[in-house]
Amino acid sequence: MLEKLLFEISTPGAAAVDLPESDVPEAELDPALSTFQESGLPEIGQLELVRHYTHLSHENFSVDGNFYPLGSCTMKYNPKVNEWAAGLPGFANVHPLASEQNAQGLMQLLYELRMYLAEIAGLDEVSLQPCAGAHGEWTSLKVIRAYFADHGQEKRRIVLAPDSAHGTNPASCAMCGANVVTIKSLSNGLTDLEDLKAHLNDEVAAIMVTNPNTVGKFDRLIAQMAEMVHQSGAMLYLDGANMNAILGIARPGDFGVDIMHYNTHKTFSTPHGCGGPGSGPIAVKSKLAPYLPVPQVVKRGERYLWDFDRPKSIGKVRSFWGQIGVLVRAYAYIRACGATGLKHVSESAVLAANYVAQRIKHVYPLPFGPKDGAPMASNPCAHEFISVPRAIIDRGVSIMDIAKALIDRGYHPPTVHFPVHDCLMIEPTETESKATLDTFADALLEIAEQSERDSRPLKESPLHQPVRRLDEVLAARKPVLKWTAVA
Repeated sequence: MLEKLLFEISTPGAAAVDLPESDVPEAELDPALSTFQESGLPEIGQLELVRHYTHLSHENFSVDGNFYPLGSCTMKYNPKVNEWAAGLPGFANVHPLASEQNAQGLMQLLYELRMYLAEIAGLDEVSLQPCAGAHGEWTSLKVIRAYFADHGQEKRRIVLAPDSAHGTNPASCAMCGANVVTIKSLSNGLTDLEDLKAHLNDEVAAIMVTNPNTVGKFDRLIAQMAEMVHQSGAMLYLDGANMNAILGIARPGDFGVDIMHYNTHKTFSTPHGCGGPGSGPIAVKSKLAPYLPVPQVVKRGERYLWDFDRPKSIGKVRSFWGQIGVLVRAYAYIRACGATGLKHVSESAVLAANYVAQRIKHVYPLPFGPKDGAPMASNPCAHEFISVPRAIIDRGVSIMDIAKALIDRGYHPPTVHFPVHDCLMIEPTETESKATLDTFADALLEIAEQSERDSRPLKESPLHQPVRRLDEVLAARKPVLKWTAVA
């Protein structure tokens, strides 16, 4: 049954709380607000209000309630101990302007997290300020620009990006005033090194790569790519969106990365969605450290300090000290896992993706996977994989039909139409059980069988949700933002 709007369950005179009589003098209302009327706002009792929002919460898709195989987004379960840690009064209640003396515990956590992230990356220094992945990209590009300006190479204003790059990569370049040049990918999904070589010159500042990349393949030639880029005087930037596949297995600094960002809310867990919260720390080689944002948390003796004395710094990029709640969760996750546990995280994520791919690849082919029915072991994916189910599409069933049919079966759809058209990008993550992976694979196989028998139910999906399929174009262009009572 559809939950009614608050306006529809409003009862005149009802209230959710009883406020005490005011004990402060009344003040004259600003004349500019004197015509303000609160008429028409819903009046709801407390129990009805609680039930209303409880009912709405049951309609939500969430990682706590559903499997979320959203490729590229690493929507994995957030351990509740992380929430407990982030909610501790010394973290949750500390004032952003608290003195160093009164924030030593929090500063110790931030300092140690900085050390952990540097070690995991195989790089020398980390800034925790950026508040999202794209913000980390932007900050990294600012650092690169500052380095080249300091070394008399201001003309290096071109950034290269593979054609499978996340959309935020070229957007971040544009925000930094850099020109973006696309580098082609090969048929196996890896970067075309010949095309890269053709574009390297003394105006290139960096190449932005994701490894494992967006089609779920680890580029085995990344060290060769790094050597080519460095010989041209440019830098290798890593979009760390897919670090969940290589924790404890490969360190970006070891395969030639100069600078990178983390999505700590993805790799080290945090409840995320609807645009936040996020955190995008950046890690750099020592030559770039002087240009990192200020302040930097440092340790002097037994005390932790904010270091503002960095004359070459690009300055502050975030109000106060960063996205503290997300950083506390990342710290708790890393400490709980330890070095062995972090490696197990990635091994499990890779195993889960290859298991699901193996189960469905005969019906959902893998354009960048094994050929001619060979097992996944012959050409494995990393933590995610791409499928283009051409036979199902040829029956008149669209990728969006498959996505909507999965909603009816209790699963959030994978990413669709990215990075190639008519694809599903599936990322199971390491937190799901084999039983969940099996039921998800079974659902995909059942959808394929349904497309052979009768595709009409798939085209009309979702059939069993509070809201049926919407006209998404109309909803975007002419949204209804105001409730009007029916006469």
